[in-house]
Amino acid sequence: MNSRQLRTKVGDLRQLASVRRITLDDGVERGVRALAFSSGSGLDFWALSDRSLDIGPLWWKGMPVAWQSMAGLRSPTLHDPEEDGGRGYSRTNSGFLVTCGLDHIRQPIDSHPMHGRLPFTPARVTAYGEDWDRDEPVLFCEGEVTQFRFSGEALRLHRRIEVPIGGCELRIRDTVENLAAEESPQASLYHFNLGYPAIAPASTVEFGARELLRVKQLPDASDDPHSRSCPAGGEDFAVCNVSTLVESGPALKISFSFRTDTLPHLQIWHDFRPHACVLSIEPCTSARLDTPGPEAALKPGDARRYELRVSFSSDRERPG
Repeated sequence: MNSRQLRTKVGDLRQLASVRRITLDDGVERGVRALAFSSGSGLDFWALSDRSLDIGPLWWKGMPVAWQSMAGLRSPTLHDPEEDGGRGYSRTNSGFLVTCGLDHIRQPIDSHPMHGRLPFTPARVTAYGEDWDRDEPVLFCEGEVTQFRFSGEALRLHRRIEVPIGGCELRIRDTVENLAAEESPQASLYHFNLGYPAIAPASTVEFGARELLRVKQLPDASDDPHSRSCPAGGEDFAVCNVSTLVESGPALKISFSFRTDTLPHLQIWHDFRPHACVLSIEPCTSARLDTPGPEAALKPGDARRYELRVSFSSDRERPG
């Protein structure tokens, strides 16, 4: 049914699918602005314009998928990346997606705070809404975040998020441009965080033909939180699948796919201890090493493009 036909059935097409501006107004989340996406098919989420256009809560057919920490969706006005010896990230980390970079990822080193200075920086929203007139109608938003230091780095992230109306796929297209007069290291890590009930005992993480992880129990007081990374392989797009048998219902499958030319590694991290219970799927620009190596440089005026897709399905077959 096309949009012309649908318009005869409703007073406002936003009854069916929409992107709406919202502002949170309580506690440490007070003042945080967001764009609430409702796809019309059960995929609903908030793109946090005050937190780098990252994604906070996310629901699939009413199920909460995104992990949220005790920090909540903390306002960027309260965030200090330099505190705790450069580990301020850990005081604000929460939500389905936190994008790390733009010139450093992972542990603090050489004046770089943990996961860089991009996370939780307010974005300038340049467009958002519903496009019903395309061959494939979509919900979308676009915005920019700039990481700048005078006589230092000047990296700008442009982000577009799309969801097909009536679809089950979230698409992220990022472009990072070097606006400085000198070349700059450029690093990106996409921290996708899953929580209960989207993960549960017997949940599996599969990358290609390999099973990287199987959840034994949740919570697990004996869990040893740690990260591991592996090459993404030679295909244009790599795919990582997380499968979970949900209580009294069909199995949940979440597929993460990403371009390997700019994201040649996949990292996974978990902390299944009580009050944490988080699993992270992390496409990234470099391998996790005991001694961090230099990130690939971006020359003045050059840009690097990233593309990621996350799809959701409820299958009748139980995960293996």
